[in-house]
Amino acid sequence: MTTTTDLDFAAREALRLLGPDPENWVSDRPGIDHNVTIVGGSGSGSTFAFALRRAGIGRVTVIDAALDETHAGVWLTRARMKKLRTPKNLPGPELGIPALSFQAWYEARHGVEAYAAIDRIPRVLWAEYLSWYRHFLNIPVRYQTKLVRIEPAAGFFRIHLEVSGVPQVETTRKIIFANGVAGTGGPNIPLVLASLPRTLYAHTSDEIDFSALRGKTVAVLGAAASAFDAAGVALESGAKEVHLFARRSQIASLPVIRVRGYPGAYYNYAQLPDEARWFQAWRFNQVGSTPPPDAIERVTAFSNFHLHLSAPWRETHTQGDRIVAQVNDNVFEFDFAIAGTGYFVDPTKRPELADFAHHIALWRDRYEPPTEQRNEQLSTYPYLGNAHEYQEKVPGSAPYLKDIHVFNPAGFVSFGLPIGDVPSIRRDVPAIVSRISHDLFFADWSLHEARITSDNVAPDFEPSLYADAVWKQPAKVGVS
Repeated sequence: MTTTTDLDFAAREALRLLGPDPENWVSDRPGIDHNVTIVGGSGSGSTFAFALRRAGIGRVTVIDAALDETHAGVWLTRARMKKLRTPKNLPGPELGIPALSFQAWYEARHGVEAYAAIDRIPRVLWAEYLSWYRHFLNIPVRYQTKLVRIEPAAGFFRIHLEVSGVPQVETTRKIIFANGVAGTGGPNIPLVLASLPRTLYAHTSDEIDFSALRGKTVAVLGAAASAFDAAGVALESGAKEVHLFARRSQIASLPVIRVRGYPGAYYNYAQLPDEARWFQAWRFNQVGSTPPPDAIERVTAFSNFHLHLSAPWRETHTQGDRIVAQVNDNVFEFDFAIAGTGYFVDPTKRPELADFAHHIALWRDRYEPPTEQRNEQLSTYPYLGNAHEYQEKVPGSAPYLKDIHVFNPAGFVSFGLPIGDVPSIRRDVPAIVSRISHDLFFADWSLHEARITSDNVAPDFEPSLYADAVWKQPAKVGVS
């Protein structure tokens, strides 16, 4: 039996058996720098880069505004859960190659029994796995590269960048937004906090200095997972007290989104009629996002944690350097507040889309829900096509929108899952890559037609290879 100390032996062997990456088949165009630009260099961006490579699509660039790999994405910055919220065995970035999966990577380093013993993937280990994936597959990411503006042109985009603070313009034929929860919107800041000095509050999307909250009285607004995670870190960092305020009378505990995970619903969701997709998004919004039990247990283990139900903040003001909050009939004072209130989605609020955001079809442009299901928050989500592409509000007004693909939570209403998270990878990454392949091929069909019709190829062999075997009519012997 062959033994090896190479922890990546199985992954290397899988790639060897898979065979070399196809050569880039996309025709070069004068003046075009990239066939595809991927915005976001964390897990989703790396997965797309690998998938495009395996599809034979070259000249792909991955950009990320973060300083470096450790600051990219959320896993080592703004994510504060101890474990991922998704099951450990969900297919993810491995794209059907088991030896590239988290399970294979983890078992190679810690053993089969160790993997069996974990219930969900520890967050820091997930970040370590994604870093391994990126380096093992040799996926380059251009850090300190911020997308500032997308300028449509004839058959391509000019992308205006800041590269290490220096303006730069490049060109690309396709764009994939793989840029996380704020990628098509931003943090949702409640008005009662937005009126306060910025030094007195933060959103969970911020990189919060929790050590500065030691000995302080802290308020957390919101009751989804990120709110409980922030409360947990504040308590673990030595906060004097942490009060979490929920608008609902109970913490959401019914995971309605999970029942969509079976293959029938999972793979056919985008073909549901608009009224069905809207209802499912509205229902989720009504029921609420459920924090995992361990996130709740993390905070309830502290006697100085206090949960307030049916407790929306009515108004706030400052008294000295403290927050004074009116909550129902009570008045509270806090040193600091954290908004765990999620994100909004609205393409018209993104500066990089300013040139054409008014052309993007939103759900409110395509579907009018029943009165009882109206929801302004959901109405501003983009109405995406089957490959997550933007669509035109008015047909013919902005045909280039089909070349921008959205793989972030802005796809939730259209596709029924937290897009960009692990559950969406196996379905949506192949769908987007397939459409990009289709579009790039048929956009240059005349060139490909000439290529596949050409006889300009060396023959596999010469007629001499079989000349001696060609049957010849035997010569007839004359009869005298």
